[in-house]
Parts: sequence; C-alpha cells; structure tokens
Amino acid sequence: MSITPRLGTPAGLGVPAWWMQVRWRILALLFFITVINFIDRQTLSVVAPVLLETFHMTNSDYARMVSAFMFGMMVGEFPMGWLMDRWGVRAGFSFAVVWWSIATAMHSIGRSVLQFSAFRFWMGTGECGNFSGAMKVISEWFPERERALAVGVFNSGSMVGAVIAAPCIVFITLHFGWRAAFLLPAVLGIIWTLCWRAQYAPLRAHPKVTAAERSYIEEGKTSAAAPPRNRELLSKKEVWGLMLCRFFVGPVVQFYLFWTPEYLYKSRGLTLAQIGLFAWVPFLFGDLGSIGGGWVAGQLLKHRFSLNAARFLTLYAGALFCLLSAGVVEAATAAMAIAFICMVLFGHTFLSANMFAAISDLVPKPAVGRVTGLTGIAGGLSGWLFPLLTGFLIDRFSYAPVFFVAAILPLTGVIVLHAIVGRIEGRRI
Repeated sequence: MSITPRLGTPAGLGVPAWWMQVRWRILALLFFITVINFIDRQTLSVVAPVLLETFHMTNSDYARMVSAFMFGMMVGEFPMGWLMDRWGVRAGFSFAVVWWSIATAMHSIGRSVLQFSAFRFWMGTGECGNFSGAMKVISEWFPERERALAVGVFNSGSMVGAVIAAPCIVFITLHFGWRAAFLLPAVLGIIWTLCWRAQYAPLRAHPKVTAAERSYIEEGKTSAAAPPRNRELLSKKEVWGLMLCRFFVGPVVQFYLFWTPEYLYKSRGLTLAQIGLFAWVPFLFGDLGSIGGGWVAGQLLKHRFSLNAARFLTLYAGALFCLLSAGVVEAATAAMAIAFICMVLFGHTFLSANMFAAISDLVPKPAVGRVTGLTGIAGGLSGWLFPLLTGFLIDRFSYAPVFFVAAILPLTGVIVLHAIVGRIEGRRI
C-alpha cells in the first residue's frame, strides 16, 4: 500500500520526494517568470508619480499609457497562444520573454506620452504569452486534481512581483533614477530565458522524469484527439463563457496594479518612500488568495465535491471578497483603505486561480494555448477600455465611481460564466 503525501503524488517505488519531482521544478520556473512579468508591469505604476511630475502629464495621459499596454496584450494574445500550441512552450516562452524584455528596457529612453505608449504596447504583445504558455505547461504536466493548485502557485507570482516591485523600484528610483528602474526586470527576463531553455523539455521527452511520475501525471488523461480548429473553438459556448468571464474579471487586478501607487500618492497623501514601505502589502494578500484558491479547490475535490462544485464555490467566494472594493474610498484612514485593498486582491486571485484552471478543465490540451489567448483578447479589450474610463472619471469626478465599478465586475463575470457554461466538467470541448 502506498502513502499519499500532502502534494498528492503516490510515494511508490522509484518516485522521489515531491521537491525532487520534475513538474514542481517546472512550476517554480513558471512562478519566477510571472514574478518578473509583474515587476515589469508594476514598474511604470511605481514611478508614475515621478513621471507625471517630470513630464507634466495628467491622469488621462497616464491612462493612455496603461491602455496602450492592455491594447498590446489584446493584439498579442491569440498570436502568442497560437505560437505556444504550434512551436511548443520551450521555444514559445523563450521568444515571448526576450521580446517583452527588450521592450521593458526601451522604457528607459522614453520622454513623452507617445513614446511610453509605444513601448507599453510592444511590451504587452509579449507579456500576454506568460499566461497562455503557463496554462499549456500546466495542462501537460499536472493531473486534474493538482491543476488549480498549480495555477494558484504560478499566478501567485503576479502578486509576488507586485510585492517586490514597490520597495525595489522605489529604492532604485531614489538612488539611481527612474530610467534605471526599467533595466533591472529586462535583465532578469533574459537570465530566466537561459534557465528555461536549459531545464525545460516536453513531458514525454524529458530525460529526468521517472516512469512513476510520468504515469501519475498521465493517469486518467484521455488520448489526444485532433486539435480543434479555430472556427470550431469559436462555435463553443464554453469558450465564450470563459472569454466573457475574463472580460469582466481581468480589468480589476490591472486597475489595482497600475493605480494603487498613484491613488495612495494623490488621494491619501503618502510620499514615494511611504509607498515603497506600504504599497506591497495588498499584493501579499493577493499571493495568499492565489495559492489559497487553488488549495481550497483541491481540498474540495479531495473530499469528493464534484469538479463543478469545487470551481464555482471558489469562484463565487472570491467574487464576494471583491465587493469590498466599494469601501476603499470610504475608509477613514490610509491604513484602512489599504486593508480593504488587501481583501479585494485576496478575493480576486482566489477567483482567478480557478478561472484559469477552468480553461484546462474544459478545453483539450492541444487548444489550451489558443483558448487562453482568446480569453486574453477579451480581458485585453476590457483592460484597454477600463483605464481610459478610469482616467476620465478621476480627472472629472473622483476615484469613488472607479472603485465601485471594480467591486461589481468580478461577480458579474462569474455569474455570466455560470449562466453560459452551466457545469464545469472535464474536457467538454
């Protein structure tokens, strides 16, 4: 009789300890590139108070730069998803990371709204490959029972990146100038690419995977069918349900990533140094939510909840936490406002871990990259429009209506997904 350790792999003959198993090392690489990805994204928002004063920009100018990034994400999503499916993730990820790292470094020579917008667009066309590539890796390397946890772990890198970004970027900006702040994540991306190419190979060809681990990963998986065509994917209600869910859910975390430092600076009176000290705290709660959402889903499945119940219970629970966004602007102190933001980011990432896991639940492995890309197009569209709305509302009214809209969007997305898909069951397409 075998004993099952906490991470779920049977400790049978020939199976090493979990920390020696290849899939967890690959997951660690996905986690680190997501950390780097979100340091890239967060750098602009951390230095935004300096840029807006240096170049005499308005909130609407900043909104256009943010929207350019999200428009790049939208444009690049499907090509990057297709590239991951077509080339494989070893080559696809390498291209995506080098591409966006060059764009990140180019920010250091920016001098105008137009230049920063062009560099943000370029960076967005590459950074969207992070999620389509990671989802494809997880669909190949992790069995269904571990998939939400794996998504939660790699997705938690987004919040770790945001946690690291605030103090590190503030330190670099104060000591070396804001231009130097864009060069660090670019260098980290190139280093990661070298590690990825040295360590990654497909499951069936990886020289370090034991037969026991490979058997465990592939247990219960059906044989691969012919990859569905793009037209066939777009005819499926499951794909449209996933796309619309990400359309409503996606802009919220982007809003908090890009606008929290500016909100704390302008509306709550924090200095740049204080932002470096405190702005990372909400993203720590985002880490807890991301891993917690995957862990809770795994525990529900372990206790014989259906896949459908496990996914929707965690999706709705996360969406309810997001409703606390409406309380941010009503908070009496900056500390209370940050506490509300902590709860919102906890709920959002709790939800997101299972939203992304639902893609690999419903979609066959040969199409995971493309469907993730399609959901990214939907998220990119709303992510492009929402910053423009944000800049308009802040310049003409206040932050209050923006935080209210951010409160209701995630719950709307989950309700729409539930209404369209009905049940989340393995490999329905």
